[in-house]
Amino acid sequence: VQLQASGGGPVQAGGSLRLSCAASGRTFSSTFSNCNMGWFRQAPGKVREFVAAINWNGGSTDYADSVKGRFTISRDNTRNTVYLQMNSLKPEDTAVYYCAADHRGSGQPPYRGEWAYDYWGQGTQVTVSS
Repeated sequence: VQLQASGGGPVQAGGSLRLSCAASGRTFSSTFSNCNMGWFRQAPGKVREFVAAINWNGGSTDYADSVKGRFTISRDNTRNTVYLQMNSLKPEDTAVYYCAADHRGSGQPPYRGEWAYDYWGQGTQVTVSS
């Protein structure tokens, strides 16, 4: 069972990045489309916080107020991948970004709490310079 996040890197303020999170392994090979997915981030010296979440079929999304209107979460169940398009990046968006899967999400709304997610990726660093 693996969630592989990628797409992070350095970017100037106002720029864009697209993060990807690919799910692989026996658990996800046939069940990814039943999972709600979330993105979280952790800045240096701060606790990890919710960023965005999407339900199992992409029909429902939720965003933290700090990223609403700038970030877009989406998924491609044929590729077992969830994306986070980040536009108008700000220095305060600098953090390690983690993707997470709620394996029991089918039929449920996407949750903001970490408690709902039972699989986590390793994180990808996003650094926004002013």
